[in-house]
Amino acid sequence: MNNLDNINMYTPNKNLNVASLVMIIIGLFSITIAFIFDNHAAWTNLLFNNYFFLGISVFAVFFIALQHVAEAGWSIAIKRVPEAIMTFLPYTCFIMLFIVVTAVFHFGGNHIYHWLEDGIMTEGAPNYDKIIAGKEPYLNSMFFLFRSFLYVGIWLYCAKRLRQISLDGDNEGDIGEKSYWKGLKVSAWFIVLFAVTSSTASWDWIMSIDAHWFSTLFGWYIFSEWATIGFTSILLLALLLNKQGYLKHLNDSHIHDLGKLIFAFSIVWTYMWFSQFMLIWYANIPEEVTYHLERIELENYRFLFWFSLAINFIVPTLFLMSRDAKRNKNRLVFVCVVILIGHWINSYLLFAPGTLHEHGHLGLLEIGVGIGFLGFFLRVFLSNLAKRNIEVKHHPFLEESQNLHT
Repeated sequence: MNNLDNINMYTPNKNLNVASLVMIIIGLFSITIAFIFDNHAAWTNLLFNNYFFLGISVFAVFFIALQHVAEAGWSIAIKRVPEAIMTFLPYTCFIMLFIVVTAVFHFGGNHIYHWLEDGIMTEGAPNYDKIIAGKEPYLNSMFFLFRSFLYVGIWLYCAKRLRQISLDGDNEGDIGEKSYWKGLKVSAWFIVLFAVTSSTASWDWIMSIDAHWFSTLFGWYIFSEWATIGFTSILLLALLLNKQGYLKHLNDSHIHDLGKLIFAFSIVWTYMWFSQFMLIWYANIPEEVTYHLERIELENYRFLFWFSLAINFIVPTLFLMSRDAKRNKNRLVFVCVVILIGHWINSYLLFAPGTLHEHGHLGLLEIGVGIGFLGFFLRVFLSNLAKRNIEVKHHPFLEESQNLHT
């Protein structure tokens, strides 16, 4: 039986609102200082921090879609959490498009993408690059812009539709079956389109920075990172809300399931990392090893390279191995925070060595911008969470989720 009397609205926490505002101010100050002193490093700073939160936001859309196509009932009790997370997606998509457009037109000293330089694909030009010129059918500015706008358009449309359909389900009454089937159709299309666009977006926005280098599993590598930080963010925010007295139907079984997913995808990410690294190291082909040499031989990246691998693999493996560990809230909070920090560092390593080379370093300005993004994310998340019932009212699998026991 659905306990509708317990349905309530989220009331924004004043302390969290003040903290998020302070973090936003820190972020704005940091990015301003960054652009004043080194605009090339500032663009990299903005790009990698935006990428990190874009990954969390777009994965929330994937999470909702996956629950639909799998006809999963366990997650309905926490459905409002990923729905609120994905409201941050428009902001990260706008910033991503801003970076792409300024890079194409070389506005504001944005030279992140080396292959966009004038003359680099023109034979006889002083900076002509034969390898990059061979990729011109794909790596050209207009096609790059078109693909970027296409990715964003698909993701935002599906996110908006899924959120609206969920709201319609609450207003529909009964078990919300009509809205559920609408959501299933949108989700099926999104899963198919996301399988392609998530990979090609990773090629365009990340891998093309190191334009001579390529990896056939790079798309899977990025998806595994998005999945890891996505599941981690959903669990961490659900625990935060539960501690404040919300999500009353969240129980140890829901927490355990999310803990298992975090543990599993931490292993998957490590597997992708090792597969990519080991094959390139073993083959020792010059145009392939360059990517890892910059990250291993340069002192400003070497420690971060091994440290991010260690904490992203060892911490979840050691701390989440047992069943009881995945039900221990305090332990899960600790592991979630460590994983997010570890993957934030890894996000920096995806961009900085290819754009800044020996001049890059992870310092106070990068941390400050990251704090600003976090504050902005929390503010958007909490404000959207407060706009509707935090508990789902009508869903075919609601009762199953409320009484989940594993």
